[in-house]
Amino acid sequence: MQVKPGQKGLDATLGYGGHSLELLKKLTPGGHLYATDVDAIELPKTKERLANLGYGEEVLSIRKMNFSGIDQIEIESGPLDFVLADLGVSSMQIDNPDRGFSLKIDGPLDLRLNPSSGKPASALLKKITLERLIELFVVNADEPHAEKIAHAIINKRNAGIEITTTLQLKEIIKETLSFLPADARVDVAKKSSQRCFQALRIEVNNEFGVLDKFLEKLPGVLAPGGRVAILSFHSGEDRRVKKSFQEFVRLGLYKEVAPEPIRPTPDEIFSNPRARSAKMRWAIKA
Repeated sequence: MQVKPGQKGLDATLGYGGHSLELLKKLTPGGHLYATDVDAIELPKTKERLANLGYGEEVLSIRKMNFSGIDQIEIESGPLDFVLADLGVSSMQIDNPDRGFSLKIDGPLDLRLNPSSGKPASALLKKITLERLIELFVVNADEPHAEKIAHAIINKRNAGIEITTTLQLKEIIKETLSFLPADARVDVAKKSSQRCFQALRIEVNNEFGVLDKFLEKLPGVLAPGGRVAILSFHSGEDRRVKKSFQEFVRLGLYKEVAPEPIRPTPDEIFSNPRARSAKMRWAIKA
C-alpha cells in the first residue's frame, strides 16, 4: 500500500477497525482516512474505539454505507491514494451468536451484515426452490454435497419443519452426511456446514453483486499511481477481483496488477487461523 503521511485513502470494510488503525498510523500527520461499513451494530463501537485512541473526525470520516457506493465517497474526498477492502466477515460478527454467523453457539439463522436491512437466511429457506438452493451451494461455496444437502433442507420444509436457528441447519447437514465413513464424517460435515452457511450469507447480502459494482467503480476513484488491495476468502470473490484487475490493466486503467495472489504465511495462519483461506490481490492506477 505504501501509505505515507498526508495521503487520503479508504478502508472500504471498516469492521472492528484493525486495518483502519494501522492505516491511520501511517498517514498521519496531515492525512485523512475514509471508512465505510453497513453494520449498524458494530460501526458506532468501532468509531468510539478509534476516537479513544486519538483518531477523531479530523482524521477519520466513517460512513454507514455499502462499499459499492465508493463513487459517493470520492465526491467528498477527491481522488484517493489508496483503497483497502477485506471481504471477510469480521470476527466480532462471527463471535456474536445473535448474528447467526457462528456454528458453535445456537442463534437465529440470520447472516445479514446489516441486520436492519433485507431478510434473514431463515426467510430465504422458507421460499427458495430446490434448484436454486443447489445452485447457491455450488456457485457460492463449491459445496461437493450440494444436491444431497439441498434435498434434505427442502424435505424438512415440506414436512412442516421451519429451519430458524444455526445449530438446526448444522444438524441437518450433519445428518445428511451420515453416509460417509465414520473417520471422515466429522471433518467433512464441519467444512460442508461452513460452506453452506457461506453460500447463504453471500446470497442474503448480495455480496457478489455488491463486489462487482465496487470493482467497476474502483479505477474512477483512485488518483494516478493510487493503490488498491483486496483480501478475499472465497474462490468466487477472488475470480471476480482477478478478472476485473486483468480487464482494467488491458484497458490501460491500471498500470500494474498482482501476477498471483499473496497468501498468508504459516506463522500468520498459526496466530490467526481464520486467515487460512485469505488471498490478497493488488493493483496500481495508471
